[in-house]
Amino acid sequence: MIKPDRDSRSPGEPGDDEARRADCVIDLACDLIARASVTPEDAGCQRLIARRLLQKGFEAEWFLCGDVSNVLLTHGRGKPVLWFLGHTDVVPAGPESDWSSSPFEPEIRDGCLYGRGAADMKGSVAAMVVALERYISAHPDHPGQVGLLLTSDEEGLATDGIRRVAQLLSARSEAPDFCLVGEPSSSERLGDVVRIGRRGSINAVLDVHGVQGHSAFPEKADNPVHRLAPMLAQLTSENWDEGDDRFPPSHCQVTNLQAGTGAENVTPGSVRLMFNFRNGPASPAGQLRERLEAMLAQHEISRYQLDWRVNAEPFISEPGALRAAVRATLQRRLDIDPDCNTGGGTSDGRFIAPLGSEVVELGPVNQSIHKVNEHVAIDQLGLLSRVYQDVLLEIFH
Repeated sequence: MIKPDRDSRSPGEPGDDEARRADCVIDLACDLIARASVTPEDAGCQRLIARRLLQKGFEAEWFLCGDVSNVLLTHGRGKPVLWFLGHTDVVPAGPESDWSSSPFEPEIRDGCLYGRGAADMKGSVAAMVVALERYISAHPDHPGQVGLLLTSDEEGLATDGIRRVAQLLSARSEAPDFCLVGEPSSSERLGDVVRIGRRGSINAVLDVHGVQGHSAFPEKADNPVHRLAPMLAQLTSENWDEGDDRFPPSHCQVTNLQAGTGAENVTPGSVRLMFNFRNGPASPAGQLRERLEAMLAQHEISRYQLDWRVNAEPFISEPGALRAAVRATLQRRLDIDPDCNTGGGTSDGRFIAPLGSEVVELGPVNQSIHKVNEHVAIDQLGLLSRVYQDVLLEIFH
């Protein structure tokens, strides 16, 4: 593990306190990255964080669901309630030989912290923890409640993570007033994009059946690829909706196409098409399925199976105190007026929003997430922690 050199800093120089904050965030981010918490494993990340916050007077409630670890760490009572939301699991790193440095041995070079999860989202989690520690130290008797909700099931199936916790919270009639999600929302510079909602996500697997045969005798076979091809062209060119001022147009992307035995002179007996919808409220999941099934009928495809899985429904949080606090902080601290939109993929905010919470997402630049040599600029992490703490001040004081 290679950490930054602090020796060149002179105590008491301008910005020294913020430099110490950045050091704390970077050290914690490195400790988290060094734990190979490939989803749904937590690899001790949450225990490490819990030990730190328990020393600050936080209370911990664990929600252990199978292989998934979830924890809610809270401080204070009453209203308002603001929880940070994050995940400690990461996607697989792939072949280590493709990385310039080991994905689970954090390394700092050229002003960036490298390692799996640096940007998505162990850097954000570290920034949240340090922001909470500093806020509690300065305001031990703060009004309301602050908290941190963590899961190890965001990058995977997301069935035993925040989805399950939200169900339990709903049954107890508990929910935060505000939820600040640390997903890497920024595009070019920290704070330029803030998510105020997300599109829905639907995965579909379509198996179209035919009759296998010899390529020289097509009249004796029924090639399902030929049946599927015209429908596939329509599927990928269809205008599903126009979107609106808050959601971009819904779209469909093919993710896989499989057919054949591998032999050059054998036509396939079936073809499998995998595709994904990203949809806004103008195209609900049920309506999209109806339109898809109408296409199948139009192209006379009757022998098929369709596996339709709705991963996320679209959601948006109306403007409230949290969005105002985030915008005011970014304008004052970073001199930037963020683009508040619903782009990107999905996040665990989709499970908290239906509880009645205002959900806003703010995190580091997302250019390297899920890629080889994932990284985050180290100066972003200290700034992000400062922004998170300033949002707390905006909400509670």
